[in-house]
Amino acid sequence: MFRYSGGERVKRGTYWNFSTGKRIRIVNHDVLPGDSGTAYYKLSPIGILVLGPLFGLLYAAMLPFIGLAMMAKMLGQKSFGRAAETVGRGISFGWRPGEAYLGGKKKKDRPEEKQ
Repeated sequence: MFRYSGGERVKRGTYWNFSTGKRIRIVNHDVLPGDSGTAYYKLSPIGILVLGPLFGLLYAAMLPFIGLAMMAKMLGQKSFGRAAETVGRGISFGWRPGEAYLGGKKKKDRPEEKQ
């Protein structure tokens, strides 16, 4: 078994919580801290040292695809964003719940009274 939960009784070894970065070293049989939602992975420190560069290599290999996806999103927004905005303005009835005008209503210009 590779994945363990908090509160589970485990054998000796090194257990890692990747969400917090904590390392728990169990010398004898003991209970892992935390509740059942806390995940721990049993890995030796050498295993972590091997996995670190592999995950870095995976990230570096995915960077070009991330860049292409960002460029496609930007081009889609530039080309279809204006059309969607125009259609949205035609459908909208002018209510903007995020805006508040606290200055009151505009008064109509009254002609000055002649005396």
